[in-house]
Amino acid sequence: MRFSRVFLLVMDGCGAGTAPDAAQFGDFGDNLGDTLVHTARAVGGLKIPTLRALGLGNALQLAGGDPVARPVGCYGRLMETSQGGKDTVTGHWEMMGISVDEAFPTYPAGFPAELIQAYERAIGRKVLGNKASSGTTILQELGEEHLATGFPIVYTSADSVFQIACHEGVVPVEQLYQFCQQARHLLQGEHGVQRVIARPFEGSSRADFRRTERRKDFPITPPANVIDSLHEAGVFTAGVGVIPEVFGGRGFVHAERTQSNPEHHKATMRLAASHQQGFVFVNFEDFDMLYGHRNDPAGFAACLEQFDGYVAQLMSVMTPTDLLLITADHGNDPTTPSTDHCREYAPLLLYSPGVEGGHDYQIRPTFADLGATVAAAFDVAAPVLGRPLL
Repeated sequence: MRFSRVFLLVMDGCGAGTAPDAAQFGDFGDNLGDTLVHTARAVGGLKIPTLRALGLGNALQLAGGDPVARPVGCYGRLMETSQGGKDTVTGHWEMMGISVDEAFPTYPAGFPAELIQAYERAIGRKVLGNKASSGTTILQELGEEHLATGFPIVYTSADSVFQIACHEGVVPVEQLYQFCQQARHLLQGEHGVQRVIARPFEGSSRADFRRTERRKDFPITPPANVIDSLHEAGVFTAGVGVIPEVFGGRGFVHAERTQSNPEHHKATMRLAASHQQGFVFVNFEDFDMLYGHRNDPAGFAACLEQFDGYVAQLMSVMTPTDLLLITADHGNDPTTPSTDHCREYAPLLLYSPGVEGGHDYQIRPTFADLGATVAAAFDVAAPVLGRPLL
């Protein structure tokens, strides 16, 4: 079925139940994720009438409401097949038809000394940290030393990332981005981490350090994917939020680096008002960044309820030739002891005024069914991985 516009919204970190291979990714015991279900239960129920109307409460047992009798959307779950990790890049790449068959390198004990030494030579100064840590913890521990020395803070996590934190008043953001580009140049081959991430912050002491909204990601270059096919076919392609960075900027005619869910929504609505044809790919990362990693189920729930309103506004301007897809890239259960991502199914919601709702997709075998659906919507070559939903 052909469409004039497709909107793909990613609820970053909003997993839909423990994946069958979760143990292979370090999830077991109390850290088995069921992000949306656990969050709803923790707060006594979610007020998300639009997402429930689309069928989210039919796909999952969400406290706060019963399944609706006649969903206006189609619903189900997606299983991730890629082995690259339980993270943003692997999830988004698979959506667009890229299978990541080998795990990206991780560094739970910090990066090798020779790699850090090479990086220090490249940027002309020492670094602090070189350990696995959460972003808030590392600033508490090393932020004041960074202020005194000007040495960048390098840290990682359970994901394949090389993160560099610098105070905006000590290292200008553009210089921090240069530091990241130098790291990206070094981190190739066996040390080819998924992402180098700039983590600018502000504040005068550990009492008030705060990461700012000028984060920037420098991912490893992706293989050819659905976005390339759309671009080559002349389809207008727009990436909002972190999306263009995840795909190395390639294939997007319009790239808008918004920094919060409200900004992502405003950008999406502007694109809906100004373009009557094309693919709009948006990542809403506040669920993950602000609440999942900080074990804050109340904040996570409030974010879901806010997002529900965003979806309602977008649906109000859709026509029968528009298609809306909603999913997630991984889990980040705020109710578990861990602050890391979870290997989970992703929710799947599909809506168009021109498509009859109520179909239960149950569990689809790969995130790439999304990319195959987008390709079919514009009649371009589909990826080998994935099958269209319509």
